[in-house]
Parts: sequence; C-alpha cells; structure tokens
Amino acid sequence: MKALRELARAFVATWRAMLSDSAALTLLFAGGIVYSFFYPLPYAKESVQRVPVAVVDQDHSALSRQITRYASAHPSISVIAVTPDLRDAQDLIWRNEAAGMLFIPAGLQSKVAAGRAAEVEVAGNGVYMMLNKAALNGFAQAVGTVSAGIEIKRLSATTPSGAQAQAQRSPLGLNPVALFNVREGYGAYVVPAAAVLIIQQTLLLAVTLMFGTWAERGHFPVRRSAAGYAGMLCAIACVPLINSLYYFGFVFWWQDYPRGGNFGGLLTFTLLFAFTVAAYAIMVGNLFRSRERSAQLLLCTAMPVMFLSGVTWPVEALPPALQALRWLVPSTPGIQGLVALNQLGADLGEVAVEAAGLGGLLVASVGLGLWRWRRVARAEAHRQRRAASPPAARPAANKA
Repeated sequence: MKALRELARAFVATWRAMLSDSAALTLLFAGGIVYSFFYPLPYAKESVQRVPVAVVDQDHSALSRQITRYASAHPSISVIAVTPDLRDAQDLIWRNEAAGMLFIPAGLQSKVAAGRAAEVEVAGNGVYMMLNKAALNGFAQAVGTVSAGIEIKRLSATTPSGAQAQAQRSPLGLNPVALFNVREGYGAYVVPAAAVLIIQQTLLLAVTLMFGTWAERGHFPVRRSAAGYAGMLCAIACVPLINSLYYFGFVFWWQDYPRGGNFGGLLTFTLLFAFTVAAYAIMVGNLFRSRERSAQLLLCTAMPVMFLSGVTWPVEALPPALQALRWLVPSTPGIQGLVALNQLGADLGEVAVEAAGLGGLLVASVGLGLWRWRRVARAEAHRQRRAASPPAARPAANKA
C-alpha cells in the first residue's frame, strides 16, 4: 500500500509539473493540435491536378495536334503554351511557369504512316517532385492513348471488327483499384505516419525540457524510487495516449483519411506505443542537465528518424547498419504498426513484429532509465550529505 500511495503521489506530482511548465505544456498538447490542422493543409487537395505544361510542336501535323488535344484534356496537366521553339518551353520551366514539356519532333506523322518507330520526348522540373510526376505521367498517358488508337486502327484493317482489334491489342485487361488509399492522395499516405512521429518528438522535447529545468533548479518533483519512477512513467504515458486518440479518433476522421476500423487492436497497440515512448523519454531526459540543450540536440533528429521509419524511403535501400539501428527508435515500429492497424485493417497478429519491437524497446528503456534514475538519486543524496555536514576544521597557520 505504501508503494501504491507513493506511485499515486508521483503521478499527481508529474501532472502538476507538466501543467505548470508553459513551454512543456505547449509541446505536449498545443503543438499536436496546431500540427493536426497545419501539417495536412498543403495536402488538402490530395492529388495534383492541372499542372501547367508546354508543348513544343515541330511537326505541325494532324497527329501532333491530336496529341496536344489529348494532353489538354488530361486532368493532371494544363497546356499553357504550344510553340515550335524548344528554347521558349525551356524558359517557361526556368521561370517556374511550367512544370514540364512535351517535344514533338518534325517528321513524326510521316514515320507513323510509314510504320517506322517514332518517338516523342518528355521533360519535367525535378525540383518539384509532385508537379514533375504529374506532368510526366500526364504526357505519357496522353501519348499512350493516341498510340493505342493508331495501333487499333491498323489492326482493324486485318480483323473483322473493332472489338477483335482491341482485344488483340490488349489481350489482358487491367483494372487497377486502390484498396486503402482510395483517392491515391499524398496526404492520406504521409500524414498518418507523420502524426506518430509528431507525437513522439513533441513528447521527447517536452520531457527532456522539464528534466533539464529540474536539474538546473536542483529540485525534482518526484521521489527517486521505483514507485516514483512508475508513477512518473504512467503520468507521461497518458500524454501520447491522449494525443494518439486525438489523431486517430478525430483528426483522421476530420481530414477524411482511410480508417481500417480495428479499434480494439489499435487501442492495444497505442497503449504499448505510449508506454514505450514515455519510458524512452524518461531515459533520454535523465541525460540532460540544462533546459536548452535538449532542444538543440533533438530538433534536428525528426527528419532522419522519418527517413529511417521506412515510409518516405524504402527500407531495402538503406545500408544494413541503418536497417538494424532504425529499430532503436520507437517511431519505427510505431509508425508501421499504427498505420497498418488504422488504415490497412490489420489485426494484432499481423503487426506482431512491430509489437515485439516496441516491447523490446520498452523493457530496455525501463531498465536503462531506472538504472540512471537510481544513479542520479545516489549522486543527489551524496551531494546533500556533503552540504549538510560541517566543514572540516582547518589547522591553524603557524605564525612566525
């Protein structure tokens, strides 16, 4: 009972300390709320449409005009200029007035009529990844549609019907259907993963900030015992749990992102993630002795951690050492597991590897954090004993 009372006191004292620190409170709760509306804003349209492009037509034929019309009708691109001069189109790209261009060389129609191989060139501005992709794909699909029509006309001359010609041209039909990201949007892809990283990084910054403040003041709000550690761990774990429920329960519904519906599995995995991140934050927080140093060191880790998670960069493309080291951060299994449970409709058995990764990190973080916790407690007790003991008497100086 004494340990439970001490745990409860530590729980309340930790919450009181978090609520009384305005900077930490902003990171713990206000930061997540601001991010939830600010971060998805650039991806509100989900998919890029009507990207400005240019067409360089040096053929001036019926075929080149047909390609231009098909490009203009494509929903992803908007033809803003048709010119015979390649330099004019290049200038539009250099001035960021166009994201790509289609080059139709002279003699294209004559090559097609003669049955020879004919080529067109497509170029884009690689600085803007989304615009470049939309421009290149839009031109490719427009040219491909025109090319398919020409091939079907040729086959129709040797087959009884147009349906048979189309079947010969495409013997295997393809009907792609997006199962989870139904709109194939960038926001639904990256925001749920980034939300998990935001929950982790804001907690790490806030906890290390508070630990640095307490170290500077020489006053720790919780007794440094095993029960005190458990109470602080439970209090801090409430923060990522609340933020996760806010993101997965409200924000993704508000933004209309895909949701898998496995609430029980999601809640269980969220609890494991919350306690792992909290233990990880306490372990890291025990290393800082000043308030500002934590922000200086942790602010630059968000992007590397995001790349190591396997969302924005293929895991297989990482060096073998980084493929192993990435599991030392809770966000790696957290992102993979929470996205699978929330968006892909997975069950807990399908995220067993991620759950095991979080469990291993939880055990290691609690073990190392509690060891550091007790070591700091012994150091503080030693300093207090030295401060309380009277100074040793100094021998009187011999007088000449």
